[in-house]
Amino acid sequence: MNLNVVLVEPEIPQNTGNIARTCAAVGARLHLVKPLGFSVDDRHLKRAGLDYWHLLDIQYYDNIEHFFKVNKGGNFFYATTKAVNIYSDITYPDNCFLVFGKETAGLPEELLKDNKDRCIRIPMIEGARSLNLSNSVAIIVYEALRQKGFESLKGQGNLTKFEW
Repeated sequence: MNLNVVLVEPEIPQNTGNIARTCAAVGARLHLVKPLGFSVDDRHLKRAGLDYWHLLDIQYYDNIEHFFKVNKGGNFFYATTKAVNIYSDITYPDNCFLVFGKETAGLPEELLKDNKDRCIRIPMIEGARSLNLSNSVAIIVYEALRQKGFESLKGQGNLTKFEW
């Protein structure tokens, strides 16, 4: 499955580093939409991604308009606490784009309003504002991968001293 994770104006380098590691581990392309709240050389970003940077396919965009121009016609799904649709009730097609907003404000409400049917949320208790961005990305990415049977991903691990 070709999977794309889009971060619109991410602010916290550790979150982006964790998300980069998730993308690298599952073969998803990471799209970063500027402005970023950190430098891509930030040590916290690099540390959170550990030694997975060589596995990462990453694209940068000057702004959200630039992103949509380059990826015209994509299958976009917008993660937001304001959505009606639950993320696990959606069928994710190949080459879909999972779009996440910045930690402090989420995605622009006009974008959400114009794409109501493609907005998805992770259920939480009343009064909980949101989950951590990197956790939200991991939850939704793995649901999309589960729907495709985790194709192209290693299905079994190995013990270091023993055989199964």
